[in-house]
Amino acid sequence: MTIVTSDILPAHWLAVALDAPRVFGSPCGSAELRQQPEDFRVDERLSFEPAGSGSHVLLHIEKRDANTVWVAKKIAEAARIRVHDVGFAGLKDRHAVTRQWFSVPARGRSAASWEGFSGEGFTVQAASLHNRKLPRGALKGNRFRIVLRDVQGPKEVFESRLKEMATHGIANYFGPQRFGRDAGNLRALSEALASSPRPGDRSIGWLISTARSVLFNAVLAERIRLRNWQSLLQGERANLDGSNSSFVVETVDETIKERLARLDIHPTGPLFGNGSKVVLGGEIAALESRLLGEYVDVQHWLSAVDAEAARRPLRARVEDLQYQWLEEGAGLELQFSLRSGSFATALLRELIEVSDMLPEGMD
Repeated sequence: MTIVTSDILPAHWLAVALDAPRVFGSPCGSAELRQQPEDFRVDERLSFEPAGSGSHVLLHIEKRDANTVWVAKKIAEAARIRVHDVGFAGLKDRHAVTRQWFSVPARGRSAASWEGFSGEGFTVQAASLHNRKLPRGALKGNRFRIVLRDVQGPKEVFESRLKEMATHGIANYFGPQRFGRDAGNLRALSEALASSPRPGDRSIGWLISTARSVLFNAVLAERIRLRNWQSLLQGERANLDGSNSSFVVETVDETIKERLARLDIHPTGPLFGNGSKVVLGGEIAALESRLLGEYVDVQHWLSAVDAEAARRPLRARVEDLQYQWLEEGAGLELQFSLRSGSFATALLRELIEVSDMLPEGMD
């Protein structure tokens, strides 16, 4: 990926956001990504089952080349409610075919009446009553089906790399989507650092996410360089695979090493903020303190806006990874699942060099 240059953006910001070190070496080759929306399919997997009764309706919507927020506005118009009352678990790519969940207050309207409702680029596939509004992040994960076109590179190299990722997992970087078209979110963050912070301002949630993503990627990149991104160090918090649960590693014994090897637990990196819930000690505390010293202004801003501290796994398991070569050189089809919050681009960048991972119209 070509790094965007800017007079106002520090080089190390751009490096960790858009050109962080890969885990498995150089890409296997090149390919074209997203020649058409059907080449990038995403299916959300909820972390719960619809209740079947309640004051809200869950809508399972398929959208093609449509923006998540735009679809939410169209649903709000149809339901005659505020767009704020429409819930969705997460933003999804515009230039893709995605199946994702939304919620609306029932207000006397049956779930069945929503089935088949459509607008430009979207259709309600199914609907079910539920007991509350769908909150952000209420996902177990996402299932991807991606077709890479015009693949250039030895098949055996691609296949070997895919097997490595299925066995060892991938670096859980925040993808380029988080940093905006032409690093626009980074520019906005740079400008925000020079202004008075506004604690509790919901409108800057995306800036808080951008800032924490820069710091997380910086820590992950350094641990990849140190070759300990898959190791647990004394004093750090380990994440339990597939959950938000974590625990402090007091001793790195054989049990810990075995659980690491089978991807049952993962090392973690910082989602920087205030709060005493995240306590680190030993070698990992010293490492993160040293590294994040290069981002003191970002840390001060996050503290001032009262961002809440948390931890995120440095590694993501790639579940049920399947691939097939399409006929007559039509491309390589990949299918895999990732936990909620993990980016498919983190997997793709280990495979290919592409001119731009972030298409126009990304949510």
